[in-house]
Parts: sequence; structure tokens; C-alpha cells
Amino acid sequence: MSHRNHDTTATTTAGGWRTSSYSGEANLCLATIMLGKAVAVRDTKAEDGPVQTYDASAWSAMIRVLKRP
Repeated sequence: MSHRNHDTTATTTAGGWRTSSYSGEANLCLATIMLGKAVAVRDTKAEDGPVQTYDASAWSAMIRVLKRP
């Protein structure tokens, strides 16, 4: 998976983050936001914390693998 670790603060502070419907207040979960051809990911418990970005195609491939039974 191609990973880019750079500052995305300017593009991710406006909102639009998506969190899994499986996440609850007691559960640790990730929030994602589309940034063109990349996906930014952050910890929902640390909204002001670090953000990592991944190529959208690599992120989609990883999700497909995780959804397999």
C-alpha cells in the first residue's frame, strides 16, 4: 500500500470525514476523507492528531481484502 506521510491539515480541517457505522463511543475507530486520488485517515479519538494518506486505489484494495470472510 502506498503511504504518504505529510501535512494534510489545510485540506482536512473543513469537514467531510466519514466514520464507520460500526463505531461506537467505546470503540476505537478510524475516520477517512477523500482527497482527490488519496484517502486521509485519522484516529477518531484524536481528531487533532496526525493524519496519514494513502493512494485511493491501494486503500480500496485493502478494504476489499479486509471484507473477505
